[in-house]
Amino acid sequence: MAFRGWPVEAIEFYEGLEADNSKTYWQANKAVYASAVQAPMQALLDELAEEFGEGRIYRPYRDVRFSADKTPYKTAMGASLAHGGYVQLSSHGLGVGCGYYMMAPDQLMSYRQAVADDALGTDLAARVAVAEKRGLSVSAHETLKTVPRGFPKDHPRSGLLRHKGLITWKDWPAAAWLGTTQAKKRVVEALRSAQPLVQWLDAHVGPSALPGR
Repeated sequence: MAFRGWPVEAIEFYEGLEADNSKTYWQANKAVYASAVQAPMQALLDELAEEFGEGRIYRPYRDVRFSADKTPYKTAMGASLAHGGYVQLSSHGLGVGCGYYMMAPDQLMSYRQAVADDALGTDLAARVAVAEKRGLSVSAHETLKTVPRGFPKDHPRSGLLRHKGLITWKDWPAAAWLGTTQAKKRVVEALRSAQPLVQWLDAHVGPSALPGR
C-alpha cells in the first residue's frame, strides 16, 4: 500500500473518541481506525524505513493502572522510528519529533559533560540554532529549575545543561493537505532538519548501557 495521506475519516475518528472515550465507541468504529488511521500510518512508516529506520506503531490503549484518568484509549496515534524519530496523528493534526526524549542516568551524565565542554557544547548550541531556524522547536520533556550540581550557575549553556532530554518538534494543524502525499513530505523535511542535532546526540551521548534500558 502506497502512502497517500490520511482521509478525513481519521480526524473524525479522533474527534469522536475525544467526545466518547468508551469501549462502545471503540468497538463501533474499530474498522474506521484500522483503515483510516492505522493503515496509512503503517504505509508511511514502511516508506520512511530505508532512511529513518523501521517504524513501530504504539498500542492505542492507555495504561490506566496508576492514573486518575481512567479513559481507556489514547486520543492520538503515535509511532516511533528506529533512528530516533516520532510521528503523531490526532484530531488536531500531525506532529513530528526527533531526539532523545528521556535520558537514562548514564546518558544524562554524558550529555552534561559534552554540553559543558567548550568545543562540543558550542557545536551543539550551533546545531540547536540551525534546527530552530528551520522551524523546529527544541526542548525537553523535563527541565531543571537550576543548573545541575557541579556546573557553574552562570554557565553560558545553562539552558541546555538544565534539560533532561533533548528533542525537536514540529506540528501542523489538520487541513486538506493531510489527505495527500504532502503529509509525508512534511514529515521527511522535519526529520531531515533534525538530523544534525540527532547526530550530535548519537556521537556524544549514545544508547544507555544500564540494564533494561
